[in-house]
Amino acid sequence: MAQKRSSGGTEMRIKTDQMRRVIVVILLSGLVAGPLFARRSGGGGGGAGDHTAKGVELAQQKQYDAAVVEFTKAIEANPKDPRSYSNRGTSLRAAGKLPEAVADFSKAIEIAPKDFVGYMERSQTELMMANQSDAALADANKVIELKPDEAAGYKYRGFAEIAATQWDKAAADFTIAIQKKPDDLQSYDRRAWANRNLKQYDAAVTDYTVLITHNPADSESLVRRGLTYALAQDYEKAITDYEAALKIKPDEDTGSRLQYARAQLAAKNAPPPAATPAPTPTPAGLLTPINIGIGLAVILILAVVVKLVTRGKSEATSSKRIR
Repeated sequence: MAQKRSSGGTEMRIKTDQMRRVIVVILLSGLVAGPLFARRSGGGGGGAGDHTAKGVELAQQKQYDAAVVEFTKAIEANPKDPRSYSNRGTSLRAAGKLPEAVADFSKAIEIAPKDFVGYMERSQTELMMANQSDAALADANKVIELKPDEAAGYKYRGFAEIAATQWDKAAADFTIAIQKKPDDLQSYDRRAWANRNLKQYDAAVTDYTVLITHNPADSESLVRRGLTYALAQDYEKAITDYEAALKIKPDEDTGSRLQYARAQLAAKNAPPPAATPAPTPTPAGLLTPINIGIGLAVILILAVVVKLVTRGKSEATSSKRIR
């Protein structure tokens, strides 16, 4: 089982739906944060602005359904404000209501087609849905077109390219995202994943090392770097990372990876088997096929000679009697 989990084939041929689940976890983890909730809204006291402020507060408390109610009131007070739709869409997405969220982001885009936020949030939501990687890619491209200096567009496009297993394009986009926002650790993590699937193990190790340096207690990055070392057949370093990760967070799967790396290292370091000595040839002796043949021929010749001599004597005796 450990071998299967640690093999390059398993990691490098992840199905699209599996990758989508990974992306969903990442996007819901709080690590991705664009302008999520905007406070801009028209209206005075008791109007859209107050509902927006209350909705943002509720959303930050993870009371998403209540936040949706407040953002709906903000929309009713000012139906031309695209950010209110984006805010409600963000809360709907966090509540797992993805189609409704996409509808709100689409409405925000309809009202303000030059505002990159609607495209960015819709792209993020589409990445969480099945068979929507093309739509997510198109929206990410629009974000880059409208806001070329915004790192998020390149990052979301990188996510869409990962979902399409376009590893080289994803690595390139995450590189641009990092250049524009060097402190975005998530881009390092996803670039490392892309490089690992490209078998660019040194580059992947470098990115995982950035994450571990930033947070030495990051057991997941330790496991991922350990796997990268194992794929590169550097089992000693893989073992070190797995052992460090297990000290931070005991995990059965990591334990299996550790056992596999240890077994591979032992096999790699095992002395070569001793050469089997060639058998010492034994003397052929007299009983060889040739000697046996010669012996039989000699016996046959002697038998013929004896027969002829005996026959000659017999004929001589007979002739004397006849005479």
